Amino acid sequence: MGRVVVGLTVTVAVAACAVAAVIVGKRVKSRRKWKKVANVLKELEEGCDTSVGRLRQVVDAMAVEMHAGLASEGGSKLKMLLTYVDNLPNGTEKGPYYALHLGGTNFRVTRVHLSGQPSPVLEHEVERQPIPPHLMTSTSEDLFDFIASSLKEFIAKEGDGSNTSQDRRELGFTFSFPVKQMSVSSGILIKWTKGFSIVDMVGKDVAACLQEAFARKGLDVHVAALVNDTVGTLAVGHYHDPDTVAAIVIGTGTNACYLERIDAIIKCQGLLTTSGRMVVNMEWGNFWSSHLPRTAYDIELDAESPNPNDQGFEKMISGMYLGDIVRRVILRMSLESEMFGPISSKLSTPFVLRTPLMAAMHEDDSPDLVEVAKILNDTFEIPDLPLKARKTVVKVCDVVTRRAARLAAAGIVGILKKIGRDGSGGITGGRSRSDIKMKRTVVAIEGGLYSSYTLFREYLHEALNEILGEDIAKQVTLNVTEDGSGIGAALLAASYS
Repeated sequence: MGRVVVGLTVTVAVAACAVAAVIVGKRVKSRRKWKKVANVLKELEEGCDTSVGRLRQVVDAMAVEMHAGLASEGGSKLKMLLTYVDNLPNGTEKGPYYALHLGGTNFRVTRVHLSGQPSPVLEHEVERQPIPPHLMTSTSEDLFDFIASSLKEFIAKEGDGSNTSQDRRELGFTFSFPVKQMSVSSGILIKWTKGFSIVDMVGKDVAACLQEAFARKGLDVHVAALVNDTVGTLAVGHYHDPDTVAAIVIGTGTNACYLERIDAIIKCQGLLTTSGRMVVNMEWGNFWSSHLPRTAYDIELDAESPNPNDQGFEKMISGMYLGDIVRRVILRMSLESEMFGPISSKLSTPFVLRTPLMAAMHEDDSPDLVEVAKILNDTFEIPDLPLKARKTVVKVCDVVTRRAARLAAAGIVGILKKIGRDGSGGITGGRSRSDIKMKRTVVAIEGGLYSSYTLFREYLHEALNEILGEDIAKQVTLNVTEDGSGIGAALLAASYS
């Protein structure tokens, strides 16, 4: 009997040891899986480093590239395009003004009513209309006749009809395609994008083509300004606050413009303006510097994009790309570890994770990260992800977004440095000179990435404070504006009528 008990005890002990070994083995395996994921995350954090020192290097590089782009054509990755806009709205404009925005498969008509006094809210009406697909590849005459007819119908519906006898209407035309600006109201189409292919239009003055269509339709409308949407944002900002010196658009794409002294535009010597200044369209999405913290994910995204080696800054900071950078990191984690389960084919689909969904995961404050789980399941078909893995995904979103926001802040300070509004005395001055009195400085900013994404906005402001220092940062205000491509274009029409 004693031998049976001893044998049973030994058997139970052996079984218990075996179970314990299995449990320990699973824990060790789980730790190994987690270690691989943690290593990917650590590598990402190190690659996305945006220390204040590095951001100041980006600031200096931006200012230097701006200077080079103003000195000669092709002298910089920044195009620094002349807009010929030297007269921004100030609130004294009066009357109804119009805007047309052609930027893709839809166009918009806007009418703005100006009272002659600055108003925090501008009364306006907007009408949107799709472009029939066949007109996107037809002739310039067909396209602009359609747009002119739509404007004519819009005018015919005005209020009680009392404005129909107005002598001549002034219009700003926002044309969101590559154009070489020739004057404030003329520009040559360089090439079509976004699915348009109207061969006879390339090389022509787009404002003149629209003006001719108005004449054919019997419309007494004058194209007073040919506008880039970022310049329109600056116009709206300046209308509301005369201390506005620059504008940033940061949404799906990104761009910036600012007011420059005319004598600083070396590549256009002899050009005179009544104000002594001109708005310069930077096309800052194409900015590049070796100081930008680039990772393997950025390199892959760029190589697989339709425009490799172009728009490097935009690919690191704008809404078009942030979600896809996060997708690429999650894919790498899935390949390194089984923590995310079987690899879904959706994880290999570019741009399947849109930035608004990424932002929703990043800002999920529920204890169990329910929104994160839902988005991962709906977007990537990754079900039942452990809470630890969901927290990791949120951290990835945080790292990518923080880098983007802080780099955008460095870009803004780069502009301020170039024009002597960063407290350092400008591009040739030393930093933090106590003898320079900082002027109040306003930057107009438009785009959903800033206005709708709270954490992005907070990170951007945090970086501005760190780079400039709190005392200087207090003198810099970011004002959210809306509809630079519509209201802004109408305001510029008012300025130039």
